[in-house]
Amino acid sequence: MNTSKATAFRKRKQITHKEVEGELNDLKKMWVLMLVTVLLLSACSSGGGGNTASEGEQASNEITIWAWDPSFNIAALNTAKEAYAKDHPDVKINVVEYAQNDIIQKLNTGLNSGTSNGLPNIVLIEDYRAQSFLNAYPDAFKDLSSNFTASDFADYKLGPTAYDGKQYGVPFDSGVTGLYYRTDLLEQAGYKAEDLQDITWDDYIQIGKDVKAKTGKDLITLDPNDLGLIRMMIQSAGSWYSKEDGKTPDLAGNAALKEAFVTYKAMMDANVVKLNSDWSQFVAAFNNGDVSTIPTGNWITPSVRQEASQSGQWAVAPLPKMAGQPNSVHASNLGGSSWYVMNNVPGADQAADFLGSTFGSDKQLYQDLLNGIGAIGTYKPAAEGEAFSKEDEFFGGQKVFADFAKWTEEIPSVNYGINTYAIEDILVVEMQNFLNGKAIDDVLADAQKQAEAQLN
Repeated sequence: MNTSKATAFRKRKQITHKEVEGELNDLKKMWVLMLVTVLLLSACSSGGGGNTASEGEQASNEITIWAWDPSFNIAALNTAKEAYAKDHPDVKINVVEYAQNDIIQKLNTGLNSGTSNGLPNIVLIEDYRAQSFLNAYPDAFKDLSSNFTASDFADYKLGPTAYDGKQYGVPFDSGVTGLYYRTDLLEQAGYKAEDLQDITWDDYIQIGKDVKAKTGKDLITLDPNDLGLIRMMIQSAGSWYSKEDGKTPDLAGNAALKEAFVTYKAMMDANVVKLNSDWSQFVAAFNNGDVSTIPTGNWITPSVRQEASQSGQWAVAPLPKMAGQPNSVHASNLGGSSWYVMNNVPGADQAADFLGSTFGSDKQLYQDLLNGIGAIGTYKPAAEGEAFSKEDEFFGGQKVFADFAKWTEEIPSVNYGINTYAIEDILVVEMQNFLNGKAIDDVLADAQKQAEAQLN
């Protein structure tokens, strides 16, 4: 307030000079208080140059990670967190567990909204789903090409994690498959370990018939709504549900898929399959001794081990190959996931450094993961470590991790594309039609038409 305004104010109110000075001092205090308030609000909204973050954000020295499965992925994260803390004690890492379906839903909701509020710095995404996210939201994920050496990882893992020539994901666990089998049950039918080293799926079914005839035990347990066995078969031949572009359905005329369907039906017709409807029934089938084999990913090992009374009665052979596919090998993949950094969430650079320093390059970390939780990574230099060469008494002294590491390098690379699960929803129905008598060519032709209509 200037002097002329103060004089006018005094005349109007007919107050003393001292009272005017008091009024002026009060006004000055009020202006100072208002100015301080504005400055504080400005500092808060800009981060204040320190670690204070606005609502929905977090400081650059704090990393939040989303993953599922406490005994596997979460346990691996906590191991990596401890390793990173040795050189980065000031970085706070928050590991948050969600079910995989919840993560997918939260990611889609957040990315569709166009805001990064509420999203993590790092998220675990299943390899089958990765391309759908990278294609739909390429700017949402950070390019990690310079944070790790891609060639250090198994070749088959690099396709799902890449987009437009850049690496957006750090590969994590291996879904490398094997044929787990009960040595005691197969021996009763006259089979030894060497008899399972180079077999086809046709040979496998014959073994199942012989074992059931001698022991009464089924060969395999299957969920009619889960086509994991089909996935294993076709990837072993370098094939998938879509063409190389990852978008065009490739069902009618797909020779590997046709043979896989025919083989699946042959198993059912041979009466060697014990059906299950969920995970608990799946695990119970082999823990209870109801089936003699489990062709699946190596992540099943902890579930097999949980029945301690069967120690020494299990072994793992290479996966059977497809008899009619010249490119089929005794190695495939089922499942597996990789780590991704959200590009627009504060702290992206710190998050990328965390991944590069741990899952991207730390050989000792992978030894610890194998020894601690039985997690087989796809980081090739780690396969030379001592943990991979140990004999496993549960599996009759077999060096199972060394075998899995060898088979990992043999897995054919395929493009899982953006529609794996959408196409499988169609195939599950058509598989039942096939089992009920519909001709195989009609099954795949109709599946092709449905996929083209729904996905284009």
